[in-house]
Amino acid sequence: MKKRMAVTLWATMAVSLLSAQVRKEIYLNKGWSFQRGDIKGAEQPDFNDQNWQKINIPHDWAITGPFDKEIDKQTVAITQNGETIPSEKTGRTGALPYIGVGWYRTTLPKESLAGRRASIIFDGAMSEARVYINGKEVGFWPYGYNSFHFDITPFLGVEGENVLAVRLENQPESSRWYPGAGLYRPVRLLFTNETAVVPWGLSVTTPVVSDSLAQISIKAELNAHQNKKLRAVTTVLDQKSHVLLTKEANLVWRGIPIEENLILERPALWSPERPALYLAKIELYDGDRLVDVDSVRFGIREVKVNAHGGFMLNGKSRKIKGVCLHHDLGPLGAAINKAALKRQLLIMKEMGADAIRTAHNMPSPWQMELCDELGLMVMAESFDEWKAAKCKNGYNRFFDQWAERDLVNLIRCHRNHPSIVMWSIGNEVPEQSMDGGNRIAKRLQDICHREDPTRPVTIGMDRVDNAIANNFAALLDVPGLNYRTHRYQTAYDKLPQGFILGSETASTVSSRGVYKYPVQPYQQKTYPDAQSSSYDLESCSWSNLPEEDWELQDDKPWVIGEFVWTGFDYLGEPTPYDQVWPSRSSYFGICDLAGLPKDRYYLYRSKWNQEAHTLHLLPHWTWPGKEGDIIPVYCYTDFPEAELFVNGVSQGRIKKNPASKLDRYRLRWNKVVYQPGTLKVVAYNENGAIAQEREVHTAGKPTGLRLSADRNQLIADGVDLSFITVEVIDSEGNLCPDAAVPLSFTVEGSGSFKAVCNGDATSLEPFHIPQMKTFNGKLVFIVQAAEKKGAIRVKVSGAQLKSERMALEVE
Repeated sequence: MKKRMAVTLWATMAVSLLSAQVRKEIYLNKGWSFQRGDIKGAEQPDFNDQNWQKINIPHDWAITGPFDKEIDKQTVAITQNGETIPSEKTGRTGALPYIGVGWYRTTLPKESLAGRRASIIFDGAMSEARVYINGKEVGFWPYGYNSFHFDITPFLGVEGENVLAVRLENQPESSRWYPGAGLYRPVRLLFTNETAVVPWGLSVTTPVVSDSLAQISIKAELNAHQNKKLRAVTTVLDQKSHVLLTKEANLVWRGIPIEENLILERPALWSPERPALYLAKIELYDGDRLVDVDSVRFGIREVKVNAHGGFMLNGKSRKIKGVCLHHDLGPLGAAINKAALKRQLLIMKEMGADAIRTAHNMPSPWQMELCDELGLMVMAESFDEWKAAKCKNGYNRFFDQWAERDLVNLIRCHRNHPSIVMWSIGNEVPEQSMDGGNRIAKRLQDICHREDPTRPVTIGMDRVDNAIANNFAALLDVPGLNYRTHRYQTAYDKLPQGFILGSETASTVSSRGVYKYPVQPYQQKTYPDAQSSSYDLESCSWSNLPEEDWELQDDKPWVIGEFVWTGFDYLGEPTPYDQVWPSRSSYFGICDLAGLPKDRYYLYRSKWNQEAHTLHLLPHWTWPGKEGDIIPVYCYTDFPEAELFVNGVSQGRIKKNPASKLDRYRLRWNKVVYQPGTLKVVAYNENGAIAQEREVHTAGKPTGLRLSADRNQLIADGVDLSFITVEVIDSEGNLCPDAAVPLSFTVEGSGSFKAVCNGDATSLEPFHIPQMKTFNGKLVFIVQAAEKKGAIRVKVSGAQLKSERMALEVE
């Protein structure tokens, strides 16, 4: 066994060495200079940038703030919210200084260009990117969410240093949420020989999929001279780098992608429950000389959507349990980080979600890689705007000239990810109700089918009647409805597809740990403290509660699932407080901006997570001054019934009631009289036996802190993160649920303080300063690993509280 492992390792290393000789990819993450402002001559190689800020990328220039009401103050009517009269809005884009010009400069590493080509690849740049090499403009790409690349071979000097400069500009009124600013995703430099697979030119599809065998079709688009004679060796490897299939062919390159088809017996099929992955590799030889090696990771799975089976993965029908995710990472802003992305996705996976929608923009390659690995299906979205403007300076300015190029890039960059199960060509575009809108939809869907015939296409529609009347909705592979639950039946009756997807659902609003009275359903409810109640009964004028979506999914076989708005709070769009300063982030999240679960997290978990039981009580049981008042108590659980006790006295044993919308999925005791002490719930299984118990205790005065890290071991790469949750507790270890305590953070050793967030949508404290007040007893601060191994020593201090320490390891 040891000998076989050694041989496999040697073979893998040999392939890596060969690849390095013919194809070299370099991440340009260090050694950048950055400066705000439109600086004349900054693109020139001899420009003096010594006094510029020295930064690494990914980088978001605006996330450090400060928050300022004047930055994104607008007088507008938000048509998506049904408004017709303009009014002053604040915080729509997070009240952070993303507007303006920023310059980035770096010196490229020296590489021999003899007989070689060089490409620069941007995973995303916010926005209107102009790229220069040695003072000459290489290219322009306006859409900040798209990945793009340029051939920079003609611009590189043979001798001396090559200077890369990037000019970015964000216009005012260009977004409906915080877009971030800068080189917020990775930049890579790719060197290949003259004969090579072009960037994103290697693709894998699985036209035939079953438990017994799969057909694997591998295609490669080359950069090569016409009629070039080549030898191609195609290989499929499993996750342990074991060679499963190989095929060799002699060919003549005639400008058409080369293709090989292989048959794999007993394949491991990719699914959320078992995200099996493979590697496809192609080696190109010119005679006996190896000229290129390229590889992509892929999965074997089949996606179908039809009236008979609904949404089917690998031949089995399933209801999509999805969430919408914005691209920002809370206190980190838009600057992408794999550890932060993985944390988000794992939190959603633990809740029971099996899918995400990249709302309302194109995803990053890192995000899709993680979805492949973790087992999360993806609706990859493209645009929030077409030709008709939602924002004066939004994507509408570029749609006519750039939409096809942007859509092609989206698909070619991401088509090999098995996690992506459908493409979305837009979100709530006004063209739904405009003459000719159906033609635009048809054109965009045709582009998707041309570039990728294997996946269906959808769009999020909110103008349902108009979209039906003008044949907009009928032409889509998957008709997606945003909210409008009262129109589902009409859409199903009138549309030809025979099924409906909840492409955006719920938009229930809440603030973590905030409870308002009286407890009853509200729409567009506001309070003086600019918070929303965590009893999960409040929504917007156009949205609804989770139960309305679940009733449709459970009672209508033709409703194929949902994507909830949203998995996490995000910067900007502070509905229903977009006219109230200082609100500057959303209330829609199932988790808050710090990534801490709200009560609603457990409501969804009780419905979605089939692997573990859920038993969650709300609210907290610390209400000084409310003795004798009615405090309704809710229980979110997958068990069918439970009994509630206050200080040992039963408040009644109740079952879920299918005849009542709010009692079908929740257990509610609406007449509980508050007495300090112990709130206890006992859950019973289907047989009436006690299954689980949970208690909540009245908290005393704050005396200390409790720290818990999502990860105690970090990688010594200078970018890895640990998210540490801090709770204010009493002498008995109970959370103090109303504590608003200023804390400070000290980080020493092999790491540094990165950011902090308390999840309060009204907080104006900056994320990058190592101090912040807790919100309802909690906050999260982030530690970043250094590039050296060792221990990280963390200390958290608060006035009149016992300081708490924690150690992390960097390896």
